[in-house]
Amino acid sequence: MNAVVPNFARRFRGFLPVVIDVETGGLNAAKDALLEIAVVLLEITPEGLLRRGETHTYNVKPFEGANIERASLAVTGINPFHPQRPAIDEKNALTQIFKEVREAVRRHGCKRAILVGHNASFDLGFLNAAVMRADIKRNPFHPFSSFDTVTLAGAALGQTVLAKATMASGLEWDSSAAHTAAYDAERTADIFCKVCNFCQPSFVEAEQRAKSLGWVDDNNGSGGDNGKGTDPKSPVADENNS
Repeated sequence: MNAVVPNFARRFRGFLPVVIDVETGGLNAAKDALLEIAVVLLEITPEGLLRRGETHTYNVKPFEGANIERASLAVTGINPFHPQRPAIDEKNALTQIFKEVREAVRRHGCKRAILVGHNASFDLGFLNAAVMRADIKRNPFHPFSSFDTVTLAGAALGQTVLAKATMASGLEWDSSAAHTAAYDAERTADIFCKVCNFCQPSFVEAEQRAKSLGWVDDNNGSGGDNGKGTDPKSPVADENNS
């Protein structure tokens, strides 16, 4: 049997993991401002190992009527109204991020993106709330499923705090750069890749069992599109219809 080149569609059942981190004006996704958002794309080697790819990050203008807690700004150090802070509105930021994500989903032959985050429900909640405010019709991310590196790091490394999990994994942590969306997203991506790479031997064994059960084959993996690429009904099918 010829070796099958690993890909994201095969590795994650047709989903493309994409790391998102947000910095906000509070904890309430419906009322508090989204101030920064970063996306980190991931890549996969011919051996099936994950690595961090490109980072895209945007400063975001608070939406009209947004609440901003002083305590949150004290943590992030963000001054959302600084005259020299380049920022764009939520819809513009999401449109640019979703364009990059859709292109990555298609490039990897996946059917949809799935959010990876540290305390992923927080990031996904703010993402979904911003999508609703911006009236974006086609969101490339799964609306409620996610990969949470708090859980993954707790299981694999015995640490749940991002800084401690990063250092426990053998990577460096820069406290002065923490609590910016780009930095936190990149460290989250590093942890996700490292834990997934730990699990690669287990995945290979499980894939063989899945093949014996008829769930996947060597031609189209388990992406659910029969090797024909993105499902035309998927939210990633038309990047112009946002």
